[in-house]
Amino acid sequence: MKNTQRQVIIAGNWKMHKTTRQATALVEEIQSAADGEKNLPEIVLIPPFTALVAVEKCLRKSAIKLGAQNMDWHDEGAFTGEISPLMLTDLNVQYVLVGHSERRQYFGETNTTTPLRIKAALTHGIKPILCVGEMIDEREAGLTDAVVSRQVGAALGELNSEQFFHVSIAYEPVWAIGTGNHCAAAEANRVCGMIRKTVAALLARLEDSTGNGEPFNANRLPILYGGSVKGSNIAEYVKQEHIDGALVGGASLISEEFLAIIQAAQERVKRAAKATPSNTPTAHR
Repeated sequence: MKNTQRQVIIAGNWKMHKTTRQATALVEEIQSAADGEKNLPEIVLIPPFTALVAVEKCLRKSAIKLGAQNMDWHDEGAFTGEISPLMLTDLNVQYVLVGHSERRQYFGETNTTTPLRIKAALTHGIKPILCVGEMIDEREAGLTDAVVSRQVGAALGELNSEQFFHVSIAYEPVWAIGTGNHCAAAEANRVCGMIRKTVAALLARLEDSTGNGEPFNANRLPILYGGSVKGSNIAEYVKQEHIDGALVGGASLISEEFLAIIQAAQERVKRAAKATPSNTPTAHR
């Protein structure tokens, strides 16, 4: 199995950082260095909700994509404090994080609510990035594979083949997020490979529903690594067979760090371009 058929994605999750003015300044720094570059990965900036309008305005003439950190599954209603998919599409949001560990840990996200958000995002043309990962006690108990595969199956188990074309998964071991304790590249690759096998098993239950003779194959699924990713360690991750980019936290708040990560991903894109025949169809639409 080769990774040359998969899209490379670098997504920066700013979490609860950056005022509108600070967000605009950071976007401009990233754009000035990235726009016009060749062999760029798909770059996704994910600011807090308060900065979406300002960041969207900055990105209108850019190839950089806009993402949101969360989304309710209802189109509208009496849900104080929530943001609907209609609100996001109105702001040209193209990606949304679903099931991030901080949403699971602090705000009640569960394996029951993640599929509702996934389906709502896909219904409204927003690409979900499903976040999965184990807690430190689960890893120490040898439950990593069971926990992660259960999260993947719960979130994606009811999708049809066509919908998988618009989904990405980020493996973020909870014990590595913001701690400086990144998961070793080989181990992260092993878990990402297990995620790919889990998706393949889900797809095996489906008949082709695309209507165009092109059923989705798990080998096409972009799987990202997240967890204390920075410029000094990203190269080791994007060399791995099953890791197709990164979901970046703290390092995405510093333009120099984030650009270093993008640069490493460019090398991955270049290698893929050399290894892929020119007539190979685009893998992730």
